[in-house]
Amino acid sequence: MATFSDKINKSIKEAMIAKDKIRLATLRDIKSKLILEATSGSGSEVSDEIAIKICMKLYKQRKETHQLYIEQNREDLASEELSQASIIEEFLPKMLSEQEIQLEVSAAIKALNADNMSDMGKVMGYLTTKLAGKADGKVISTMVRQGLSN
Repeated sequence: MATFSDKINKSIKEAMIAKDKIRLATLRDIKSKLILEATSGSGSEVSDEIAIKICMKLYKQRKETHQLYIEQNREDLASEELSQASIIEEFLPKMLSEQEIQLEVSAAIKALNADNMSDMGKVMGYLTTKLAGKADGKVISTMVRQGLSN
């Protein structure tokens, strides 16, 4: 089975052949972050789980930068950031909808017998592991807070 790094390398080759500069630059950025992570750790290979976390971070950065450029009326730069975000998104697992996250939160609160805010850490620890790469931590946190305060 192809690893995450293999998929990125294959896509880089395809982007080079297609002469797609934005896609190529985005994929090379992902690859450089993966190489940086591999050389900073003890092993030479980055697991798919860590690679997805890195891509999630890059995706969030692109979305935040896009929003910043919109606020500064820099449409030219904003559209490039949005294009890069959509390229990165292709390599991320499908994100859960708010309703699906809410169901997971409710199930976790029930399963862990959490009934007040002092159980927030326990519920968040469980959910951040379970929903890693599928949901934004801020969204999970907000929903857990709402669920425990009711």
